[in-house]
Parts: sequence; C-alpha cells; structure tokens
Amino acid sequence: MSLSVVIIGAVAAGPKSGCRIKRLLPDASVTMLDRDNYISYGGCGIPYYVSGDVAELKGLLSTSFHMERNAAFFQGAKGIEALPGTEALAIDRAAKTVRVRELASGAERDLPYDKLVVATGSEPFIPPIPGVELAGVYPVANLHHASAIKDLVAQGQVGTAAIIGAGATGLEMAEALADLWGVEVHVLEMAPQVLPGLLDPEMARMLETHLKAQEGVNLRLGARVERILDGWEGRAAGVVVDGETLDVDLVILATGVRPQGALARAAGLAMAPNGGIEVNERLQTSDPDIFAGGDCVSVRNILTGQALTLASGSLANRMGRVIATNVCGGSATFPGAVGSFCIKLFGLSVARTGLEKERAAAAGMDAVAPLVVQADRAHFHPDQKLMYLKLTVEKATRRVLGCAALGENGDAVVGRVNAVAGLLPLGVTVDAISNLELCYSPPLGAAVDVLNAAANTVDNLLAGLLRPISPEEFSQRLAARSEGQCVFLDVRGLDNAAPYLAALSPAWVHIPGESLSQRLDEVPRDKEVVLVCNSGVRSYEAQRVLQAAGLTNTVNVSGGVAAVKKWGEPIIPAVEEE
Repeated sequence: MSLSVVIIGAVAAGPKSGCRIKRLLPDASVTMLDRDNYISYGGCGIPYYVSGDVAELKGLLSTSFHMERNAAFFQGAKGIEALPGTEALAIDRAAKTVRVRELASGAERDLPYDKLVVATGSEPFIPPIPGVELAGVYPVANLHHASAIKDLVAQGQVGTAAIIGAGATGLEMAEALADLWGVEVHVLEMAPQVLPGLLDPEMARMLETHLKAQEGVNLRLGARVERILDGWEGRAAGVVVDGETLDVDLVILATGVRPQGALARAAGLAMAPNGGIEVNERLQTSDPDIFAGGDCVSVRNILTGQALTLASGSLANRMGRVIATNVCGGSATFPGAVGSFCIKLFGLSVARTGLEKERAAAAGMDAVAPLVVQADRAHFHPDQKLMYLKLTVEKATRRVLGCAALGENGDAVVGRVNAVAGLLPLGVTVDAISNLELCYSPPLGAAVDVLNAAANTVDNLLAGLLRPISPEEFSQRLAARSEGQCVFLDVRGLDNAAPYLAALSPAWVHIPGESLSQRLDEVPRDKEVVLVCNSGVRSYEAQRVLQAAGLTNTVNVSGGVAAVKKWGEPIIPAVEEE
C-alpha cells in the first residue's frame, strides 16, 4: 500500500515537502490543501510587486521557467493533488484524518493520512487600535492584500500613507510607496529604533539616518498610534499619533506576525511558550506521525538554546526538505537556527546573523562588538564602498556569537554576514574569523578583508590593546567639550583636519599620525584624549604610540569620522563635509 500524506499549508514548507516526497516515493499519495486560492507564492516579494519591480502578481506565483504554481501545475508536474480554497477544520489523531471544508461550496469531508505535515505558517498580528476594521487598512500578509494596495496606489487614490511598524515589511513597503509612486509615507514605530529585535541600536541608528534623508519618508520612533479615523463610508482617512492627527489615504499594518498554531493546539499537539508548535530535530511534533515546519513551529536557537520563531521563506524551504526525507523513512535533522536576516532599503543594504551584544547580554553572555569601517573592495578600485561591520564575540570564550554589516554594495554586505552565519553553528572563535580564507580580487574584495579586520579589532580589544568609544559616546563628549574634560586629537592629514580645527578649536587639535612620536609633549596628560581619524585605523595606531610612551588617557573612536557621520550626529553643524 502506498504512503498517504496530507499537507496542511501550501505556501513554502508545504510545497517543498510535498514535491520532495514525490521525488523520493513516486508512488506516495500526496494531498496538499490551503484555505487561500493563491498557493506556493513568494510572500517576501510582496513589497516588490507593490513597487513595480515585479510587474505582475503572477510573477510571485511562477517558477523560474514561468509556469504558474497552481493546482493544475502541482497535479501535472509534481503528481500532487492540490486543494486551494480548502480549509482544515480539525485533526483527528486517533482516526488519522483531517476534517476539511471547501470554502466555495461549504462541503466538508475527511482526508485520511498515514503521515501529516502541518505548514500553516504565520498570521499577522492586528494591534488593538480603534479603527483597524475600516476600509483602507491592510496588513501585508498575502497576495490579496498586495493586490488591493497596489490597485489603490496605481489608480492614484493614495497621496499619503501611514505604515504602522518599522520592521522589515514596514520599511520595505515604505520604500515601495515612496520611491516609485511618490507617496508621502509616515512610518510609525512604537519602539525607540527601526528593525527592533533585528539590529542593535547603533546599526539601527545608521539605517534611520539613511531613511530620514529619503524624500517622502517621515519616520517617527517611540510613536503611540491612538486610533485610525473614519473619514467617509467607513474608510480610513487619518491616524492619531501621540495626540496629533495625520491625514492619510491608506494605512498599512506592519506590526509583525505570530505562529498560526490554533489547529495544532486544538489537536492536542505540544506547543512552545512562544506560540509555535514544538518539534524535535526530525521536525516531528509530539505525535510521531505528524510533522511541522515553517513559520508555525518553534525551533531551537543554536547559540542560546532558547525557543525561536522565524518567519522566513528560506528557513521554511529547508525545513520542508528535512520533513520530506523523514516522512519517507529517512533520518534527516534540523538542528535549529542562528537567526539570519538581510534587507535593502533605498540603496543601502543591512544584514545580520546570530546575536547582537544586547541580545547576548539578555542570554547571560558578556560580549563585545566593536564597530569597524573599511572599504569592501580594494581601496583603489572605483567600485569600493565603505562597509560598517560588527562581530559579536563572547569575552570569556572568544566564541563568535554574531555579525552585522551595513553598506551600499549589498552583495559584499550579505557575503560577509553569510560567511559568519555558516560558521556560527560550529562554535568558532574569533581566531578562526581572523584567519578565515576569503576570495580576493580588487573588484570583489580587499587584501585584508573587512571581516578579517573586524576579527583582528576584537582580538586587540580583548587583549587590552584597544580602548574604543562608540560614535554616540564621541558625540556626547563633543557636546560637552566646553567643560574642558577632554581634547580631540585628529591624526589625519591637514587637508582632512582643517575644517574641524577651524570650527572646534581649541578642543580640537591636530597632530598627523606620522609625526606623533616626535610631538608627544604636545599631547595633554591631564585630560582624556579622544583620538580621531577617518576610519579608526590610524587613530588606533596613534593609541599604541601613546601607550608605549606612557600615555594611557586615550580612547579611540570606533569607525572614525565615517562612523560618526553614518550614525547621524553632525560633527561640524551647518558645514558640508566630504
């Protein structure tokens, strides 16, 4: 008798598992159902459909060879019976059946299974804001939402929009509306930073500075949305934010997602405290004949051992393969995840894997994460751009816990972070990253790669050779310079230092790095000396020169002037800087 498999959910993990099951066991009977009429689509591409980068909705529904992934495709090309528009009502584990309803007709029936795959995904979190039920208020959870939003914008009905939430989806939708369509966008985030939970505050601040410079984007952090206003005939016409009314034509709810686990919970399957379905390394639930994967499950954070939910098409597809192997009698494992993320916004790319310093501390790990700024290609190559990169490293063990990077060349940013992502599950130390072999050619990298340089910086910090301060700490000292407690020592060439000397003397002094050892008597010994260069490299060398001469009253600005500018606090107000 052939194996009978029922799959609940047909977006990412479900189709992946179903197709592999048929490849491994061609005689298996596979039935895949989803309550939506759209199945097997690229949900992460919704902002790019709204923006026009993806011209038609079917682009998100098609294979790489332009075949639409619908029921006929799965039946003909994959041998899978796909049932779109069909809702799973209940799982009877004793009878090994799934009660389903065809939404168009209301007809119900039972589907028997030998093995069941639950891939119900996630559902948007709808905040309890008065007015969320009004027309013109949309989450961004499926292709119906995408189509409705794009139709309104394309028809010229949207001049101003409010996006509630500055997570990945909210920011991508802000770009989609402002960049192509010229819609004025208000991004409203209750947290004190963008991408909360995904970036550390310093990297987030750099991205915020970039976003605020974009025409038509109004970013408000720490914002409390009180209600959505009913303008006419039940349609949203404004939002009230901290007592202020903003007139808008469209409201997008980008307030995050939650695992869709109600069906599994009702069936008595074990659930994790974070709302995801509990699974083992084989992606089996507490019922060995039921597997689960994708956004609906809770997985182990490899670095902390804690429960983790991740809404990621990539992760769902990898889980789908593991599920299929084990449904067919194999022994594949999914050990967990480290949490990797990337985004591109208005030409600036950001990527992160593992833990930032703050989340490491929350998990009980004492870590360092100094900022390094360096060109992502050979410094002499015309395509080089600065990359801003951090390695998070545990002090006691030297174990690498994470990496974050930001820059204009997205391939370079993602390449460095991906390299670290692949190493994190192995528990590598900073020494491994310092000596990590990376491809080198001037158009593609640097002889001393920024990733190697970041590891070397951490090594210097842990050895006590480097005493850094962040761009924020630099700005605080600069604001308090009149108190005379520190002096800023610029070790760059005079052409770089001259504007700062003119504007900030006597607090700002200049001694080129190459002559510092001959001018030690000019360095103050009775106050803190803040060492400054363009990227933090020459100022670190100056710190070592001064240390050797017995001057220990120095701190080095991580990332130098480049980092301070990116962080967004002007060094010389109202003066154009190179």
